[in-house]
Amino acid sequence: MSGNAILENVRRYRATASLYRQTAAFRPTQRQSLLEQAYEWETRALVELEGYFEPHETQSSPLQTWMVQTATWPMLNAA
Repeated sequence: MSGNAILENVRRYRATASLYRQTAAFRPTQRQSLLEQAYEWETRALVELEGYFEPHETQSSPLQTWMVQTATWPMLNAA
């Protein structure tokens, strides 16, 4: 699968997760279930991204470098 197709899948998964979160804000009785669905879609997006970057890694990928940098800046993460 090409990089553009994977990024499009990730975009769709995250958009779906966002819709579930928005719906949860307006349906308090179904909130827990909707948030669980949003979490599942976000997880799918992460798995898709990890699957794309994992085979291409020979050394640290830019994504990993960025994650390490942001993890060392806790005040920026809190904002």
